[in-house]
Amino acid sequence: MKSEMKWPHAPSHSLALRGTYFLTAGTYQKAHFFNTRERLDVLQRGLLSVASEFKWHLEAWAIFPNHYHFVAHSPKLESNALSLTVMLGKLHGKTANWLNKRDNISGRTIWHNYRETRLTIEGSYLARLNYVHQNAVKHGLVEVGNQYPWCSAGWFERTASPAQVNTIYGLKTDTLNVADDFTVAGVF
Repeated sequence: MKSEMKWPHAPSHSLALRGTYFLTAGTYQKAHFFNTRERLDVLQRGLLSVASEFKWHLEAWAIFPNHYHFVAHSPKLESNALSLTVMLGKLHGKTANWLNKRDNISGRTIWHNYRETRLTIEGSYLARLNYVHQNAVKHGLVEVGNQYPWCSAGWFERTASPAQVNTIYGLKTDTLNVADDFTVAGVF
């Protein structure tokens, strides 16, 4: 019987259990492929559309020229989270095809990989919600998260109770272990 080989440069995806996941996906070589308002709009619409189609409940998202993050709950009627791989395959395939057609380039690699973490501790889950909502601030794009049009902070503030907003925004994110070494400041 063959043993399963782990590739050293690709994260393993542990999707055997349903639950709440934090995800980061990045472009190939961290290139700024989504570096215009139109391109960010397309990626955001695509993410919201595939999440709805695959019945993933998004709670927070932030989209940038070379990566995105989200926190989402897997579909309630599924016993695992394996649909995440199919969902991201569809999103990445459609956006890569759109970009390559738009730029008149054939076969260019747009997406590199993604990393997901199943969130099982409430404090970690809530801190990651804050992290995603405030990620544009971290990257120096805006002073307040709700000013960035390609994230859920504004929507969250309009739809959550003031107590929920204060609780989430009051959580520290500086000790979270998040692979977010992407440079986006000054892109626009």
